[in-house]
Amino acid sequence: MSPEADHRQVRAVISGRVQGVWYRAWTGEEASDLGLHGWVRNRRDGTVEAVFAGTADSVERMIALCHDGPPLAKVTGVDVEDDDSAIEPGFRQLPTA
Repeated sequence: MSPEADHRQVRAVISGRVQGVWYRAWTGEEASDLGLHGWVRNRRDGTVEAVFAGTADSVERMIALCHDGPPLAKVTGVDVEDDDSAIEPGFRQLPTA
């Protein structure tokens, strides 16, 4: 299997009590630990949005982690779709959109 075949990139929108509970910083730490590239940001509608890119296994693991989030979060939904936007290497926190 070629490295490209094992690559996956998704955009996730996480809803619930996910702002003001350290969700973005937690996401950055978890994504970096998994070797993922992408970004995370708060959205004005109260959700958190993220793009995760890396091995399919690592992306799936991050999606699973997003369903729980950090201890103070109360996640009620994680909507995921494939994404093909250009991303820079590493994982970053972006300003609120």
